[in-house]
Amino acid sequence: MYITSWSGGKDSCFACYKAWQAGYKIASLVNFISREYKRVCFHGTDSKLVQIQSELAGIPLYQKETTPDNYENEFKDAVKSLGHYGIEGMIFGDIYLDEHKRWVERVCNELNIIAIEPLWERNTEELMQDFIRSGFRAVVVSGQVKFIDKEWIGRWVDENFMEYLKTKPDVDICGERGEYHTFVLGGPLFKGSIKITEKEVINRNGYWFLDIKDYKVLYG
Repeated sequence: MYITSWSGGKDSCFACYKAWQAGYKIASLVNFISREYKRVCFHGTDSKLVQIQSELAGIPLYQKETTPDNYENEFKDAVKSLGHYGIEGMIFGDIYLDEHKRWVERVCNELNIIAIEPLWERNTEELMQDFIRSGFRAVVVSGQVKFIDKEWIGRWVDENFMEYLKTKPDVDICGERGEYHTFVLGGPLFKGSIKITEKEVINRNGYWFLDIKDYKVLYG
């Protein structure tokens, strides 16, 4: 059995999907939220929305509150808490940042599990196109003010967004360096979708965040 590091965004979702397609049995999604804000770190997504994703995917969710100063220990505690599944490995959505891959491989090795990286070294433009063409629907939920214009927060991750990103030479198409983050509302991994009905864009500490104030869950 395997678990997936899950932010609710496109890369962790697509990594989970690709692993599932390859035959990996997914026991649980593992989601880390800020102890201070009760929201997904860096993404700003309310923890309840991630719980709905889990329900729609039909995969159990383990949510763990974390702090910046003790993240690694809290990460390890979360994985250890799922030991009853007989975990062999953990799936991650890294694409090309070596320091991220080195970290997850070291930590997983210390936990006696293997790190699975289904998206590793994929061309980011091709990867984004693959995500969209597979039928996933995601919106931009946060972005660094210096990289992403306010008008794109809350917009669909689609070909139009890709064309916009191509006008930004310092921004990776997939936002691999944290230029922006996303939230997946539906797609082939899910048995339904989420429809945002009320939202607001806010500015905090150099980031735009999409505050999803109300939504509907559509089944089937």
